[in-house]
Amino acid sequence: MKKISSRIRSLRRRQSRTLKEISDRCGFTVSLLSKIESGKVNPPVATLEKIAQALGVSLNQLFTDDQASATSLTQASKLSKQALTTTDKGYGFHLLAAERADKIMQPILFVAEKGKVKAGVMSHSGEEFIYVLKGKMSYQIGEETKTLGPGDSLYFNAEEDHDLEPITAKVEYLAIFAQRPATRKKRA
Repeated sequence: MKKISSRIRSLRRRQSRTLKEISDRCGFTVSLLSKIESGKVNPPVATLEKIAQALGVSLNQLFTDDQASATSLTQASKLSKQALTTTDKGYGFHLLAAERADKIMQPILFVAEKGKVKAGVMSHSGEEFIYVLKGKMSYQIGEETKTLGPGDSLYFNAEEDHDLEPITAKVEYLAIFAQRPATRKKRA
């Protein structure tokens, strides 16, 4: 996560923007953003998504400079050898297709273990799709709680408060964060 924190700081400074300006746009404190930039806090993906939007970049640009616009292949054999990026929320993740620059969705493989995920709702802009691969979890969206197992999926407005709790020892799921394409003005 140290690489991500330094990328956030670097992007913010290249744009000549202050901690206060970015934290205000994200809806959290300057102190939290400072801790994220210094690597003292490993925020959940929803927080990283807010920071990316405030900086005017995609989530994957917080992870890598190597941006391609062609097909992106993530091989299972290589992915299984990579360490998960862990968060202070208590789950780990692999950002998939990180090297693809121009995309409207961001697929992420999450791994969460029972007893390690801290309660606390998240929200971010856009929409989210979840597909459970292994294990079982409860997923709260607003006031509703759904139980999901292998093969179950969920699609929702990510601006609604949401949170998860593993029911089995470990749950693995694919989440896709998507942004609606900006409306293009028609030419006269």
